[in-house]
Parts: sequence; C-alpha cells; structure tokens
Amino acid sequence: MKVIVPLVILLSCAALVAACCSVPVRDSVSETPAATPVPTAIPGSNDPFAQNARLGRGINLANALEAPAEGVWGVTLEEEYFQIVKDAGFDAVRIPIRWSGYADDTPPYTLDPTFFERVDWAVEQALSRDMLVVINIHNYEKLVREPAEHKDRFLAIWAQIAEHYQDYPDDLLFEILNEPNGTLDDLWNDLLVEALDVIRQTNPRRNVVIGPVEWNNVDALPLLELPEDDRHIIVTVHYYNPFPFTHQGAEWVSDSYEWMGTTWGSEADKQAVVADFDRVAAWAEAHDRPIYVGEFGAYRKADQEDRVLWTDFVARQAEAHGMSWAYWEFCSSFGAYDTMWGAWYEDLLGALIPAE
Repeated sequence: MKVIVPLVILLSCAALVAACCSVPVRDSVSETPAATPVPTAIPGSNDPFAQNARLGRGINLANALEAPAEGVWGVTLEEEYFQIVKDAGFDAVRIPIRWSGYADDTPPYTLDPTFFERVDWAVEQALSRDMLVVINIHNYEKLVREPAEHKDRFLAIWAQIAEHYQDYPDDLLFEILNEPNGTLDDLWNDLLVEALDVIRQTNPRRNVVIGPVEWNNVDALPLLELPEDDRHIIVTVHYYNPFPFTHQGAEWVSDSYEWMGTTWGSEADKQAVVADFDRVAAWAEAHDRPIYVGEFGAYRKADQEDRVLWTDFVARQAEAHGMSWAYWEFCSSFGAYDTMWGAWYEDLLGALIPAE
C-alpha cells in the first residue's frame, strides 16, 4: 500500500512525527455531529460464539481516537468512513480509544463528557449501519509502566464506560485493554478479573474481549487465565508474525530498517502461519472460548505483493479455524484505504474481502 502515492507517504510520516510531540494532559476533542439513534437490542444476540461469528471480517478505525489527540496522527473519523467500510463488505469495526487521555488525574477520575459524546457518535455510526463495534482502552502507557499507581484510575474509567453504555445493544462489545505487556505481564490475570467484575456490575451479559499478555501474542495464550463461570468472553490475539516482515522499516521499532527487503510467501512461511493458528485453535477448543484476531497487518514498507499475499493467507487461516478478525487498519500506514484519493487499495481489499 501507499507505495505509489508520495503525498500519502508524506502524510503518514507527518502523522508519526506528530505522535512524538508533547500534548496536553486533557486532549482536544473533535467537533461531533448529532448522534444517530441507537438500534434496539436483540434478545439473545450475545451468545459469545454466535456473536464472534457475526464479528466476521472487521477493520480497525485506528490512529484517531487512540492518538494523543484526534487528528495529530493524521486521522480524524468521518461519517463517510463508516459507510465506506460497510459498503466494502466488512461486518464490524474495532475502535481503539485512549480514554486515559480524557480522565481526571484524581478521584473519581471523571471522564470528559465531551469526549464521551465523540465516542457515542462513532459507536452509533457503526451500529446504525448494522455493524458490530468493539471499543477498548488503548495506549494507557502509564498503566503499563506503573500499574499499582494507575489501577484504581483504570478501574474507575471502566466503571464509567460500562455504566454509560449499559443500555446499548449487545452489538457493542468491550475490550478490557489493548496489548497488556511489560510490567503488566505478571499482574494481568488478576487485573482482568477486577476489571471484569467492575463491568459486570452494569453489564452482566455483554460480551467482553480479553487477550493474553506480551502484546496479545499468540505465544502467550497459554498464560491467560479467565474466570470459568463467566462465559460472555471472547478471547483476542494479535497476529504480526513474522515480525521482521510485517514491521520492516517501522519507525517506532528499534533496528527495523535492518529488516528492509524481508520477503514472505515460501511454503515454509505459510506452514509457520498454519502452525500458529493450529495452536490457537487447539487452545480455544480446550478452553471452550471463541477467538477474535483483533489485529493483523503488514506495514506499508514491505513489498506490496508480499503484503497482499500475507494478508490474504492470514485472513483465510483465521476463517478456516473459525475465528473472526479485524485488519489493522483502515487508512494510515498499514491502511487498506487511501483518504487522499478516496479509494481502496484494491489488491489489499481483495485480500481481505475476496470477490464472491
């Protein structure tokens, strides 16, 4: 993607530079249009396996609400994006959200009501188009670095989110935390239970998405411990294997320029992906949990033909193993859509949503 449009490359680079700039503690909020009416909940629609099947083929509307402020990473959500995604054949969207940038630093850690309105608008744009939507807590770096100091704030944020959306349809799913890692690795199984308890006070039957440590890595799935008596859980993993291929030249990854030119597509490459998905499927069967591949994608600096081949192969493996998925991401440096030209990268879209 973005290998033939210099302006887009420049914009992507500008977004990455902007991401490194300092920002206010309370982030700015884009002006939000009037909300779209929320559809009525469908009784019995949240069986986790049935709903995971309905999550189907999704895409991340990323680099917007999880940025330090919406727009500084080059993406501001527009109403037309939701229709574009729907028309392309996607079943769901995942919306990463940096709630921690919009909560007070002292108890009761009140969330900015204007930001709530912005998220409401995004959620309702998806629901009103009969797409499922996953919202999460994304990029809460201080929680990862200092979990003891931020646990109460994290739980208070979830209490407010859960209460706010308790009457929304079951097609809205909560994801507790994107990619727990680092200091959280040894604490995650306890913290997820505490967060789940908070959510269940107001949302006893809503499906909640939870993944393992080490950045939701498939290799860490055996470390994940979930409460057996809570069956309204969908387990997520993220898939970027092999990392030197999917992240070659990524500016935020140390020494990634040494991987430039890494190719993908040999029989050994494909069998490695099959083996990974076989292991995830075996874990899912043993634990009776549905699997949602909440992120997968290859950075724009990889060879385009190899990116398309990898994307198609990973998506089809997920489907063959009974897993839903959400591509990372819509319109930025991994993106399948070019907002400058107002068009999909047809090769990538075809890999994600093959023609019937």
